[in-house]
Amino acid sequence: MVDRRTFTMLLAGGIAAPGVSFAQNAKVKNVFYSGVGPELTLYSVDVDEAALIRRGTVSMPANIQYAWPHPSKRFLYVVSSNGGPGSAGVAGDRHFANAFKIDPSTGALTPHGGPLPLPSRPIHTSVDLSGEFLLTAYNDPSGLTVHRINGDGSLGERVDQPDTLDTGKYAHQVRAMPDNQRVIMVTRGNNAPTDNPVNPGSIKTFSFKNGVLANLAAIHPGDGMQFGPRHLDFHPTQPWVYVSVESQNKLAVYRLDPATGISREPLFIKETLSDPSSKTRQAAGPIHVGPDGRFVYLTNRAFWLTDFEGKKVFAGGENSVAVFAIDQTTGEPTLIQNADGHANYLRTFGIDPTGHLLVAASVWPMPTRQGTDITVVPAGISMFRVGGDGKLEFVRKYDIDATAEKQQFWAGMVTLS
Repeated sequence: MVDRRTFTMLLAGGIAAPGVSFAQNAKVKNVFYSGVGPELTLYSVDVDEAALIRRGTVSMPANIQYAWPHPSKRFLYVVSSNGGPGSAGVAGDRHFANAFKIDPSTGALTPHGGPLPLPSRPIHTSVDLSGEFLLTAYNDPSGLTVHRINGDGSLGERVDQPDTLDTGKYAHQVRAMPDNQRVIMVTRGNNAPTDNPVNPGSIKTFSFKNGVLANLAAIHPGDGMQFGPRHLDFHPTQPWVYVSVESQNKLAVYRLDPATGISREPLFIKETLSDPSSKTRQAAGPIHVGPDGRFVYLTNRAFWLTDFEGKKVFAGGENSVAVFAIDQTTGEPTLIQNADGHANYLRTFGIDPTGHLLVAASVWPMPTRQGTDITVVPAGISMFRVGGDGKLEFVRKYDIDATAEKQQFWAGMVTLS
């Protein structure tokens, strides 16, 4: 069962910036949540100082996979599982969604109903724009579910889907589209150089009415075997959709389309790496368009290992945040920076609503070769200031006690109501 304790204030020790303090009951506009294993920790955010202060922790019934706030910012929905990532991972037998109330002054969470069992390991979850439905994607077997959100914010029953849905291979994200009349699901497939089994990636679109989905289109080049999309985000004012293509380290831009959800052909395709010719295996990561729509950010991740004197060490590659400026007339992105992430495997990140701060979270520590020595780069939370030109300035990193078994698998920013 969920640990029903409320947040404990952790004012001694933990993460804090020197010279920065918050009154215990002070109004907090932005908070940052970090999920390590089954523990979800709340941090106050000081945008001006690019600093976090640890406030407390609640526990989930299994390892946190993803979380999403209600549009009202009064509730947070967290999905968890004891299953592992990838086709070679453990399927697990405990999968849940949980609703929490968000304290509007502090961001503290309190359970709001019991855990809702899910059919398999959830990889992503989101809430539709009306706040009436929880959308959840599952990677293996690839699929999605829709659950009602009750008027009080608690989770309700699953919505039956009368039609067989095209859910592709290895779903990785599901979101309502800006009109809230369609849903889009990114299915990554498995088509990177060493993937086994190998199968196609695709972007699936569905009509959406009263929680019921129907197939609209499947968007992918050719047979999808050279297309491994991971996540996407929408421009806040223009009909442009920005897609992080994981397996090929690309940024693809599509246009919203009334018939198919998005255009069948991309408007632009851009490289995300500082050295696209590198033969080291890389993987593009999560993506967010900045609040004013002038820039788009995504991570490049490298986390594979090689042998060194009988031990496994980092094989090399780029762990960075790629920054693109967006042409406000055409939507074309131009790469302007690859900012060092100062940690390994930046799986999630958040941008504060003013667009002045980017906070990125790495999954696990990494043994790294330094000459003839091996050092371990800890998992962490990396803080960046965002300049007026969109570029990132690294400020500090907070080390996090994560392991390969207890990963910092999700983290994100929430603005309080």
